Amino acid sequence: MNRDDVLSRRLARQRLTGPAAPTPADVVRELLCVQAQDAALARAMIGLRCDAASEAAVRGAIARGEIVRTHILRPTWHYVAAQDLTWLLALTSPKVESGMAARHRQLGLDDLVIDRAAAVFEESLGGRRFATRAGLGSQLAAAGVAAPGQPLFGQQVGHLLLLAELRGLICSAPTDAPDHHYALVREVVTPAALAARSEAILELVGRFITGHGPVALTDLQRWTRLTLKEVRGALEELDGRVVATSVEGSELWQSTGVTAATRPRRAWLLSTFDEAFLTYKQVGFPRSAGHLAGAAPYRFAEAGGGPVICDLHDVGGWKRTLRRGVSTLNLTLDPGLDAGQRAAIDEAADRLLVVLST
Repeated sequence: MNRDDVLSRRLARQRLTGPAAPTPADVVRELLCVQAQDAALARAMIGLRCDAASEAAVRGAIARGEIVRTHILRPTWHYVAAQDLTWLLALTSPKVESGMAARHRQLGLDDLVIDRAAAVFEESLGGRRFATRAGLGSQLAAAGVAAPGQPLFGQQVGHLLLLAELRGLICSAPTDAPDHHYALVREVVTPAALAARSEAILELVGRFITGHGPVALTDLQRWTRLTLKEVRGALEELDGRVVATSVEGSELWQSTGVTAATRPRRAWLLSTFDEAFLTYKQVGFPRSAGHLAGAAPYRFAEAGGGPVICDLHDVGGWKRTLRRGVSTLNLTLDPGLDAGQRAAIDEAADRLLVVLST
């Protein structure tokens, strides 16, 4: 197997060239979680992978409670299938929370403050009274948990909400409201039976490799915060279902079943945070010789766009602008691309615009 084989298999397995998934929830469940701080583009990337092929279909799945948006796996937003929420939080949240302990001390968020905030959220959201961040911030202020006149107020509110999400108290509400609303998890998500930690690790490792492979174990560790010892232990249990191969000096793991590329395409516009792009630090898309960014790294805090992929190379970038509800895509491409490559990229841009507008 060479680099092109690896990249092609990933695109097929993630349903960008393989068979479209039946529903948006199927896409999210197969990927386990989909990074979603750029919520609109995350929905579009899900839409590209399923039969519905529209952002509206993904919003519908969220409104029905099939998919929730919350902080999970790492201290950032993800979409996750509702049925996977509780066990994933139980497995991964303690390490995420411990990694933020110093920041929470700086913000004055001790156990007493965190418990008082949780009580406010319980009271404010109980009975499916969904609320926005601003609304819950006002409730925290009214209860004396945080002072709105203080310079750290906004950060305190954000981290108190984040902690409540990591602890499985709140998540996104099943609503089609344009603004993000919160709900109590116990009122909108049917809890999954919590498996033993070893069983949960096995589930996570197996599904991550199946949904993202071929993938390096270091990528899996970054994505899940599991230890290498835990990952290696799961691999022993998965013997026969996942296999390793060496590509350019990197050990990569994949499931034994290979997904066929039934929708072959030369080009895609991916979000910076897309699972087919951001996941992989080893054996990723190489940049084309004339890429205008040269060797400069991507700024992963930047939303609203991402890389242009053509012929398994990163050949440029794109940015979305939204005016009066109409999306426009601005592309910055390697000037050395030929006419066929540019035509394939134009087709990919049109495909993304259809998803964003429907």
